[in-house]
Amino acid sequence: MARSRAGDPPASDAPAPDAPVKADASTRPAFADGADAGASEPEGEERRRQSRARPPQGEGPAPGVEDAPTSGLATDTPLIRPAREILEAETTLARLAVAAETAAGEGRDGVRTAAAVVLREALESGHAAIREGLEARPWAGGAVARSIAWLTDEVVRLSLEVGLRWLHPSANPTEGERVAVLAVGGYGRFEMAPYSDVDLLFLTHWKRTPWVESLVESVLYLLWDLRLKVGHSTRTVDDCVRLAGSDITIRTALLEHRCISGDTRLVEDLETRLWTGLFSRTGPEFVEAKLDERGQRHQRQGGTRYLLEPNVKESKGGLRDLQTLWWIAKYLYHAGSPRDLAEKGVFTEDEVAVFSEAEEFLWTVRCHLHYLSGRANEQLSFDMQVDVARRLGFEDNGGQRGVERFMQRYFQHAKAVGELTRIFLAALEAAHVKKRPTLGTVVRNLGFGGASRNLTGPFRIRDGRLDFPDEATILDDPLNILRIFDEALRTGTLVHPSAMRVIAANLDLIDDDLRANPVANRIFLHLLVDCGDPERALRRMNETGVLGAFIPEWGRIHAMMQFNMYHHYTVDEHSIMAVSILARIERGRLKEDLPVASAILAQGVDRVPLYVAMFLHDIGKGMERDHSEVGEEIARVVCPRLGLDDAQTDTVCWLVRNHLLMSDVAQKRDISDPTTVRAFAAEVRTPSRLNLLLVLTACDIMAVGPDVWNNWKAQLLRSLHRRTREVLTGGSDSQSRTTRLAEAQDEFRAGLSDWSPEAVEAEVNRYYRPFFLGLPLETQLVFARLGQGARPEQVLSDITPEESRDATRACFYMSDHPGLFARLSGALALAGANVLDARTVTTSDGVSCSVFWIQDSEGNAYESARLDRLRKAVDRALKGEVVAREALKPKRKVKKRESKFNVPTRVLFDNASSELYTVVEVDTRDRVGLLYDLTRALAGCNVTIASAIIATYGEQAVDVFYVKDLFGLKITAANKMKQIESRLRDAVEAAAPDSDEG
Repeated sequence: MARSRAGDPPASDAPAPDAPVKADASTRPAFADGADAGASEPEGEERRRQSRARPPQGEGPAPGVEDAPTSGLATDTPLIRPAREILEAETTLARLAVAAETAAGEGRDGVRTAAAVVLREALESGHAAIREGLEARPWAGGAVARSIAWLTDEVVRLSLEVGLRWLHPSANPTEGERVAVLAVGGYGRFEMAPYSDVDLLFLTHWKRTPWVESLVESVLYLLWDLRLKVGHSTRTVDDCVRLAGSDITIRTALLEHRCISGDTRLVEDLETRLWTGLFSRTGPEFVEAKLDERGQRHQRQGGTRYLLEPNVKESKGGLRDLQTLWWIAKYLYHAGSPRDLAEKGVFTEDEVAVFSEAEEFLWTVRCHLHYLSGRANEQLSFDMQVDVARRLGFEDNGGQRGVERFMQRYFQHAKAVGELTRIFLAALEAAHVKKRPTLGTVVRNLGFGGASRNLTGPFRIRDGRLDFPDEATILDDPLNILRIFDEALRTGTLVHPSAMRVIAANLDLIDDDLRANPVANRIFLHLLVDCGDPERALRRMNETGVLGAFIPEWGRIHAMMQFNMYHHYTVDEHSIMAVSILARIERGRLKEDLPVASAILAQGVDRVPLYVAMFLHDIGKGMERDHSEVGEEIARVVCPRLGLDDAQTDTVCWLVRNHLLMSDVAQKRDISDPTTVRAFAAEVRTPSRLNLLLVLTACDIMAVGPDVWNNWKAQLLRSLHRRTREVLTGGSDSQSRTTRLAEAQDEFRAGLSDWSPEAVEAEVNRYYRPFFLGLPLETQLVFARLGQGARPEQVLSDITPEESRDATRACFYMSDHPGLFARLSGALALAGANVLDARTVTTSDGVSCSVFWIQDSEGNAYESARLDRLRKAVDRALKGEVVAREALKPKRKVKKRESKFNVPTRVLFDNASSELYTVVEVDTRDRVGLLYDLTRALAGCNVTIASAIIATYGEQAVDVFYVKDLFGLKITAANKMKQIESRLRDAVEAAAPDSDEG
């Protein structure tokens, strides 16, 4: 029985079903191969039983006959239900005989049709029994995989029996009519998911006759009548060997062939020819081909095992990685099970148990995925994660949802698969089967300019890797656990898997005494801050469990998944990536993307608290309390232990507590408002903290996932940093608002130098203070030129991409009227635009100047070629040709994969962040047309919107509005606030989208 990890629901929480029952000789299907035709009954039955057996390299009798099938799966239970409850071959064969006799007068097609009815009923009944078995024992995925393969075997054998008995009977088969039916690929491995393909090889004599071709065709048609997805080939032994020699995919499929029924002499011949003529002399070639295939597959799947919607079969750390290990092991060692690898010295017994646990878990998840989807689905999408977690009994606990606990278990197994792969590949290198990376390759991969092989400490080089001389090296001095990682980074040498094994087996040596040891903490701090490649150091320590043992609070977030669409990686992976980005900035590799952060580090900062804060910033996640507060408390304990002084500790704690502050202010507030900037400056207090917080914020956002960081966010953070620095250093704050207004007006006048002085002054006098202090100069000039010669009834627009912001600026100039902001928002929503920021001001002569910064559905600025279409869509909506409220309804459906996210609606009122406006913040689920719905609700409350700022975090949207009441005042009355909140909540609920089940 596979071991269960702590906290796992038991893998066998139901009594083991009976072993498969061997059928009586008189009732077993009487398939006769070419040599059986005239045999007596006992001899013929013995031949038939032999024909059902595995090829000679297999382990044990045929699946479903006497004992449990052998495969990579480790479990004591052969099938999910007793075999007779899945399919009774004797009863089914008797029903087939009756059906064939009844349809005999209708020819072969009639017999085949009648047989299909019987077999379809048996197949459906068998699948229903298997599915019920999984419902009763939801952790028994391996047994399901074997049961489906066993059921498929029986159906294929019975289909072949129909062909031989009633469709193409042959009393005296010739040599050319010898045939065997083999399962290949995953089916050959005796593992099938509920909706897997059935891969068959019809192996024939080289003198194949038309009778064989007719038999194969009839069997295939019968299987297709059963709606099975059959992948098939008909080949001779020579064909198989020749094709396997030139095609790795075919070779891999044949490596796992298994005889279902037929002439065993053909199977034995194929077996001998493959092993002696091909497999035995092409081991290194096969290994390199499979590893290259694995690398390409990983690249296609995102390159990391910590993707939040992994492919259970194909992603890094998934089933295919285990199967790749298994293929190589079988090819090189003739392994019949993972335990054979322990006998060969490749894996320890514990590692074999880890292999089996991971395989059982992944098969369990895959089977549930198939059944829940009703099809062959390998993608563990967000909606499926919730359903699978529920089926496996994961419940919400403390600050973690059940689905997050389930996915944490998934990623732990994926990590274990990676460790097994590393150990296995090192063993192949030691045996000179796999190419060993050269020192130059290792150095280049690690990013060092050079490496010294002069070892310090009690280590040795083994097979080109750093290793302990023996286990006593760490038993006598546990400090060597940390030293080996430091030495590996110093010398540019990979750590040997045997050292990883020793460390993983002795994590209990990392106790309170070692955690309190000043030398140990200096080593760890050096790895984090000064080793040159902290990502590699942290990742190696994380994967071996050292990081979680040395920093116990880290162990809790190891492989922790955050169930949202914003974060792309697990919490620990995100944190390690953030540290890696920080190191890349410091090495000058991100000057183009992060010029301000790069300049800050180049000028010099206290690096220690910055690196420690980056490492610890999310360590408080998964608790019921705010993770920033928890993280600050953890930092208060960890920092002194690492050797930080009081000032450094205070800095780390402040950064961890406030690591979201700058992002929130930049993305959710109007940073052109001096009050906002002053309030932020009051929180930050010093320029040095401001610089550190900017660097930390940029790294944090970049580490969320690909394409999350963009020029829009960069521009917001840089502007906030610049304006706050001016306040902290006495720059802008020393200027009065009157002075700043006068300067802005002078810049506006200079921009209209081609106008007459009288026209310029008239234009200046049309606008109020928010126009000059709240809009960029280039936007002000756009509105001035739109207004030249404009008629009152006209709607004028200017839509221009701003590549520097990764956004498109859309300016609209028209007569003001109530609800205009909502109409514009609806028009943009209908055009498929996502609004990031919007400002609206009204001139003294009643003209509305509204500007929106928008992106397309991919988060990019609109391309020039698409602008005309965007303009036309907006014009139609503004002219009333399309009613936004009705036209948006079909667009509101939530994709099925997003349907399980629960985002409660929150409405907040803030009268402190602005001198002139009340800030209304609505935090709710994102959807098409949300801004339109909310602005309509505000208009219905007689609220005037001056600006809107929209931030999205995956499925969550935070829409912030700067508003005044009908009299141009802030909203302070409690009953008015209650009315607005009620209207906003009603707007969210009334237009709540339906789930798209498609």
